[in-house]
Amino acid sequence: MKLRMLGTGSAFSKVFYNTNALLTKNEQTLMIDCGNTAPRALYELGISLSEIDAVLISHIHADHIGGLEEFAFQMKFLHGRMPKLYIADVLVEPLWENALKGGLYQEEFPSLEHYFDVYPMKPGVIYEVLPDLKIKLIQTRHIPSKASFSLIINEGFYYSADAIFDQEMLLSLERDEQIKLFFHDCQLHPPGAVHACLSQLLTLPSSIQEKMYLMHYGDDQKEFIGRTGLMQFIEQHTHYLIDPLTFSIQSVKME
Repeated sequence: MKLRMLGTGSAFSKVFYNTNALLTKNEQTLMIDCGNTAPRALYELGISLSEIDAVLISHIHADHIGGLEEFAFQMKFLHGRMPKLYIADVLVEPLWENALKGGLYQEEFPSLEHYFDVYPMKPGVIYEVLPDLKIKLIQTRHIPSKASFSLIINEGFYYSADAIFDQEMLLSLERDEQIKLFFHDCQLHPPGAVHACLSQLLTLPSSIQEKMYLMHYGDDQKEFIGRTGLMQFIEQHTHYLIDPLTFSIQSVKME
């Protein structure tokens, strides 16, 4: 499995792009979230939107959905394709009514289903979103009263999207779900009101820290290099290979 972070920054970062990712398995690519900066990041990397086979949305904030309008228009009118959209069932209507309808609605195309092949997902159920790429949603706390979902990928890789610190859940993921690789959003400064902050993540046992990569960080990230315990920062635009059995991760040079 190949991973490339389109961005690793917080919602307000100006140095880093939005925390969105590309996962490629068997030559097919899933985009995890499509924020404001996703189209720009793809352009700079020389990746056409037409190369994306499916997109998964974790929750409805602009740094996770702000690029969907451009994605939908380009796919429909430039590339003539109907991409797959995976999203929690409770978010389907809000995504259209509260976010995309204002820009995408036309009399001829009056719904989300006119732009995407929509696959509503129920939390706790494993879905094969692309061949050999399986994802289970778990609801996690982020903004009160707004549904947000983290991902378990191929039964060994936890990707937090946006979530406050929940030590018991993380311990349970390691113990009960046998998670071997953690990607977690990391607010560098306390308090961790809507994101886990670094000081909280540093309280995790070493068995989790050594498997954890930090994302969704602020512009002063460089000041914290070497101050993250056993955890490491994941870097935007770098290619990573994830071993399908051990879920070990390594950066690779791509020609």
